[in-house]
Amino acid sequence: MAIMLKFVTNGEKYMDKRFFDIIQLIKHSRTNAIKTVNAELINLYWNIGEFISKKLDLAEWGDSVVSELAKYIQQNEPDIKGCSDKNLWRMKQFYETYKDFSKLSTLLREISWSHNLAIFSRCKTSEEREFYLKLAKQESYSFRELDRQISASLFERTMIGNSKLSTVLRETNPDITNTFKSSYILDFLNLPEPHTESELQLGLVGQMKNFILELGKDFLFIGEKYRLQVGNSDFYIDLLFYHRGLQCLVAFELKADKFKPDHLGQLNFYLEALDRDVKNPNENPSIGVLLCKDKDSEVVEYALSRSLSPTMVSEYKTQLPDKKLLQQKLHELFDIEYTE
Repeated sequence: MAIMLKFVTNGEKYMDKRFFDIIQLIKHSRTNAIKTVNAELINLYWNIGEFISKKLDLAEWGDSVVSELAKYIQQNEPDIKGCSDKNLWRMKQFYETYKDFSKLSTLLREISWSHNLAIFSRCKTSEEREFYLKLAKQESYSFRELDRQISASLFERTMIGNSKLSTVLRETNPDITNTFKSSYILDFLNLPEPHTESELQLGLVGQMKNFILELGKDFLFIGEKYRLQVGNSDFYIDLLFYHRGLQCLVAFELKADKFKPDHLGQLNFYLEALDRDVKNPNENPSIGVLLCKDKDSEVVEYALSRSLSPTMVSEYKTQLPDKKLLQQKLHELFDIEYTE
């Protein structure tokens, strides 16, 4: 595993060990202050949304009163920001979306208003909203990262991916749910068509930050063309990662064509070598992901049915997926109803 060292040049700031503890205290306090302010802001927007919703439900207010309120605040309380006509209606929608889901109330207050806005305005089901709320908190997504994951249908792809996990993967890794996907979106690579496995590998290594975002931030990159020596021969894993949550090595084998059953033999060999020669005693058995340009689900099912290795077959797409098609497939699998 590669070790990164940071050398300090004359122009760079360095941390004096005498002051480390006090700097950490300041940073910790600042973070807590930001969290407190954010939680109070979300509480405010929730309460405003509840107030407006109840006034309208009781017919005490007409729709025009909300516009009058926005104008009143703007003219008489110019220091109060964020209460435009449009934002007041969003607060009402925010409250009405989550008022019957008390278990999500803590999560709502741990992410920013812009994150909340993206989730409740773009997600169509309670399951999808809960998924992104938890993920935004867990992965510490920026707004841009969260927006990209919603556009890339991460929820649908993850749920479908869970249904495709092999029995061995489920048995050996009970915490594997939501970790792997049946398809990965690599639109950031701008690969030519057709392209080779070498071009795919070079693209992923060059865009590793974006690839890690697509995989999940628990993945730590170890290396490309990772060498394994078995007997007198050398073998090379395309991409090797470590997953902090699962505490295991994850080998990615790349194929720039359609999945073939004989691809699994090579990957299974790599996993055996990793477990015998690389894996630490305290780590779990290694997992293999065969990443192909295309796959036939029935062929994959047959190929994996008698496999004793914790492997899965995923496909990659170089363009954003058809969200409606994924929603339809997810509805067929889990009976999740989508609203327009």
